[in-house]
Amino acid sequence: MYLNPTLKEAYSKEHLTAREAQAKAEWIAWGPIVFQVSRLMKKFGIFEMLRNSDNGMTEAEVAKEANISGYAAKVMLEASLCIGTVLIDPETDRYTLSKTGWCFITDPATNVNTEFNHDVNYEGWFHLEESLKEGRPAGLEHFGPWPTVYEGLSQLPPQVQKSWFGFDHFYSDSSFRQALETVFANKPKTLLDVGGNTGRWALQCVGYDKDVQVTIVDLPQQLEMMRRDTADKPGADRIDGYGMNLLDASQSFPTDKHYDAIWMSQFLDCFGEDEIVSIVSRAAKIMDENSRLYIMETLWDRQRFEPAAFCLTMTSLYFTAIANGNSKMYHSDDMKRLVEKAGLQVETIHDGLGQGHSIMVCRTVGS
Repeated sequence: MYLNPTLKEAYSKEHLTAREAQAKAEWIAWGPIVFQVSRLMKKFGIFEMLRNSDNGMTEAEVAKEANISGYAAKVMLEASLCIGTVLIDPETDRYTLSKTGWCFITDPATNVNTEFNHDVNYEGWFHLEESLKEGRPAGLEHFGPWPTVYEGLSQLPPQVQKSWFGFDHFYSDSSFRQALETVFANKPKTLLDVGGNTGRWALQCVGYDKDVQVTIVDLPQQLEMMRRDTADKPGADRIDGYGMNLLDASQSFPTDKHYDAIWMSQFLDCFGEDEIVSIVSRAAKIMDENSRLYIMETLWDRQRFEPAAFCLTMTSLYFTAIANGNSKMYHSDDMKRLVEKAGLQVETIHDGLGQGHSIMVCRTVGS
């Protein structure tokens, strides 16, 4: 198994003492309430109060300013003390914000992950065991009767949609600039954006290159959202849509024109291995020696920092219980194997884009 050197050091040997290991085991046991207390300390503004206080705050001061009972302030502050998000001065009983607490409210990725996990995943993960045993997203029933989250995305409650798209866009948007440089180095005139969702990448493309024509392939209901979101935006006249169910192996990619570039961003992680082979195989059928398929994914094994790999492997369980029941954040060895099984070869891999993205550049065999 390939691992970035940092991950190899972290995951191939023991680093904890017995006492540290026991403490981590307790963290796992109490993980749900650690999450909820920390989320509410932020929501009630308590972390921010402590951050802005010159000399810290007492329980009574926190209760008054947060407009909560003294009991609520006490249990949350004591729990946060043991979690490590606040500190206390034993001489004055005044609480201050710790480094971890500061990171919890200021780190953009942590904020996005917190909202995503609470609004989208938290209750659905109660059905994780069922999902793992049955190979279906049993937790999705919390929101609706759809076979996958993608059919129901436009019907999710507004706050859930906000957190879902916030999570999706945060990680993809940070990579756009470098991704555009990679894709347009070959000066494509036509680009097929597979799973283009709301059209954010397509808008970036037509803004980056004044001549490129972009076709978005997605479910018909997603294309409706895309048209609303791109309407009247600069370059929108060079964006069109092609509706198809990518899970239906009998449906083919458009053949009305030659596509110089085919783009799949944070898309193949939405599917199981057989489905990936099916999708990439159909892409390969409309490619020639001058075409390139660009697959942008957050491949967990190629992350420079261990917390990023942690977030990605945990995200796999969102796919298990909520999204579709059979996909994940992939290891690069697995993605490369599936690309080759679909009849293409990996030409090169660009790492370190944005929030830990990689781009696999694929071509037809022998080209």
